Amino acid sequence: MTREITLSKAVNEAIAEEMRRDPTIFLLGEDVAEAGTPFKVLSGLVEEFGTERIIDTPISEPGFMGMAVGAAMTGSRPIVDLMFGDFLYLVMDQLCNQAAKTHYMSGGKLKVPLVLRTNMGATRRSAAQHSQSLQAIVAHIPGLKVAMPSSAYEAKGLLKTAIRDDNPVVIFEDKLMYQDKAPVPEEEYLIPFGQANIKREGRDVTLVATSSMVQVAEEAAETLAREGISAEVIDPRTIVPLDEQTIIDSVRKTSRAIVIDEGHQSYGVTAEIAARISEKAFYHLDAPVIRMGAMDVPVPFSPALEDLTVPTSEGVAENARRICRGELVHAA
Repeated sequence: MTREITLSKAVNEAIAEEMRRDPTIFLLGEDVAEAGTPFKVLSGLVEEFGTERIIDTPISEPGFMGMAVGAAMTGSRPIVDLMFGDFLYLVMDQLCNQAAKTHYMSGGKLKVPLVLRTNMGATRRSAAQHSQSLQAIVAHIPGLKVAMPSSAYEAKGLLKTAIRDDNPVVIFEDKLMYQDKAPVPEEEYLIPFGQANIKREGRDVTLVATSSMVQVAEEAAETLAREGISAEVIDPRTIVPLDEQTIIDSVRKTSRAIVIDEGHQSYGVTAEIAARISEKAFYHLDAPVIRMGAMDVPVPFSPALEDLTVPTSEGVAENARRICRGELVHAA
């Protein structure tokens, strides 16, 4: 049976179910116990599991991330709640130099099974230091896995998989999607990493989109369908590992591709996926691969300006029309 629940509820359920299953799992971060985090995602967990497993920390991201890495190396499975994805910069040494490299540097003798769950996304009026989408930074680091759920269904299934993984996993939740609802099974399920979801089948153009950009791509596909253009929408779900084959197979069928991600366009996720398409489906392409990411500017606080910085369904649809007409589209 399925029911419609919010992404926030899906995350909460995933954590609670895994903590009931495995006593070595604990969660730590700022305001996770008493306040239930600023987004209220973790409300109710401290009442069930107590303050020994739902641990409020000081405002010291490097400190509690270091604690989590040590705990993971010695038999626990910590979940780190990083209040904003922008704070990744504060934990880069612990995450990228310690957690990501320990298994390799110990010759496989040690593992670091921790989950860092955080958020991403602009258009929430939180200004430049609380609105970034930094998934490309951690995706660049060997030893880390990176998941990007696009709905409540993906959020629960991917998080449960992440918690059971013996490698460090960073999972990004779009902060604007916490109250979005989607059908989620009542029974247990996991979503394997590296397995993309074809959200909509099409024949004329492939739209590869991550996180909330999946909804943007689906809206664009609906618009295009009314005009006789058939768009295939693919949600990679994880960018590390990336289900390259599903993307390549789609592009070989449609001969055109647009890649959409809310991270900054330069040197980002769109560039990596576009490069792989160009390398492995080049002779099937009827047009250059189009990248659509956020503008390469700090996210403005001004609503009118902020809304201009991220891809929109109208922009995706217009680029799809142009490449289907054989027009050259230049990356922004």
